Amino acid sequence: MRLITDHIVPGDSASHQVKVIVSDEPGAGGACHAYAIAWPGPVAGGPDEACYVHFQEGPIKEHGVNGVTHEALLAIVIDRLKCFQAGPYACGANAIALSSCEEALRQLQKRTRERIARGVEGTHQA
Repeated sequence: MRLITDHIVPGDSASHQVKVIVSDEPGAGGACHAYAIAWPGPVAGGPDEACYVHFQEGPIKEHGVNGVTHEALLAIVIDRLKCFQAGPYACGANAIALSSCEEALRQLQKRTRERIARGVEGTHQA
């Protein structure tokens, strides 16, 4: 297991943090697949609450759909940022974050379109 701390802003209160834990080893592509996100439960001293994110393992053509994609998670973040921008929490930082997430999604989709055109999408072929 490995703890990820890239999301933590130095100087922010520890009580405001969620724990992000990588719970597996890198696969054939070099990336991990299993993550846990935990935060304190509603009862002081009680168990933590948690959710789990499991990414696609192996090529879809060989293993079927068995996990979430980067694109799906980006779509969630984009939706939330759009909602904030349409509400009382609109700000410049959110606008830049939204634009960056939308560009990240476009690039991943571009990669997929190129892989489809080459006939290698869903495989381990480059």
